[in-house]
Amino acid sequence: MDTDRLGICLDAAPREALTRTAEPTDPALLRARFDAALAAFLHERRPGRPGDDGTDAVHTVLRRFVLAGGKRLRPLFCYWGWRGFGGTDGTPIVVAAAALELFHAFALIHDDIVDRSDRRRGRPTVHRVFAERHVRAGWRGDPEAYGRQAALLCGDLCAAWSAQMFHGCGLATERLRRGHALLARMRAEVIAGEYLDVVAAAGDGSVESALAVVRLKTARYTVTRPVQLGAALAGADPDVVAALAGFGDPLGDAFQLRDDLLGVFGDPAVTGKSNLDDLREGKPTVLMALARAAAGPAEVARLRALVGDPALDPAGAAEVREIVEASGARAAVERMIRSRADAALAALDGLPLAGSARTALAGLAARAVDRRR
Repeated sequence: MDTDRLGICLDAAPREALTRTAEPTDPALLRARFDAALAAFLHERRPGRPGDDGTDAVHTVLRRFVLAGGKRLRPLFCYWGWRGFGGTDGTPIVVAAAALELFHAFALIHDDIVDRSDRRRGRPTVHRVFAERHVRAGWRGDPEAYGRQAALLCGDLCAAWSAQMFHGCGLATERLRRGHALLARMRAEVIAGEYLDVVAAAGDGSVESALAVVRLKTARYTVTRPVQLGAALAGADPDVVAALAGFGDPLGDAFQLRDDLLGVFGDPAVTGKSNLDDLREGKPTVLMALARAAAGPAEVARLRALVGDPALDPAGAAEVREIVEASGARAAVERMIRSRADAALAALDGLPLAGSARTALAGLAARAVDRRR
């Protein structure tokens, strides 16, 4: 394989971390290989001249953000979609799958700007990093505006890098062509989902609108499109690629529903993000829609007063949690998670997958829904 064409400096990441293993079923080992591919790609794009013309700061912030952890679910689903339909292990599919993590970085950075979130993965969000840099430097203007503008450009750069990394992964042109339509659809769906999220925040706050956001903004690009992409790259029949949605869509829904629960009831020390942000933002989740539909008039009035208040304090958040719990909304979301996870596993059983891929995908499904972070 031509590593120069990949844009990868293997000196920056051990060669053995990228190359194949006999049967790499351990997600931790695969995550290490994805991280090595990402580190090598980013190393190759480091600024190569003295002085700071602005790109040094961008590269440093993005490298830290991209490599600061994460579940790497999207690359994992892509990889096992590939293996499930005859694709062999090797550097090209590892690099192609890891490119999805750069697109994920784009989505997270922009989502944090829209949500005005301060923490991500236990660290300041990208727009907060740049805002704090503005303050330390004593520059003119509004630090918050500067932070948002710089982060917006960083997110755009991650989207461009994702495409560059994918198309330079080393797979044959015909294989890449099969994946292009899925990538284009995934990108459009994420942006549409983000827009619907903004609309839902100003709209009726119904369960139906919240579920539409879940499907487009998160479910499709977390599970469905990555696993379909891997299968398409491996040459799976188009009908089988389409059938993978029966596994990916309900599992992706369950993943986001779990995320919404963690956003309100999760432990920030474990999740790495505040359990106040969603409430302060008034995020139109399925959880909150169900709570408003089931709670009594007095409790609904309290939810209206508390949820969406930028100054909501821990005591107010605790009151919201009590109302949500008493309404039965938390238990209802748990049931929705379980029913969707069961539907995903039933669909998985009916797919013509290689045995190791079926086992790996079932394990990923369990990790996606039964988690604390």
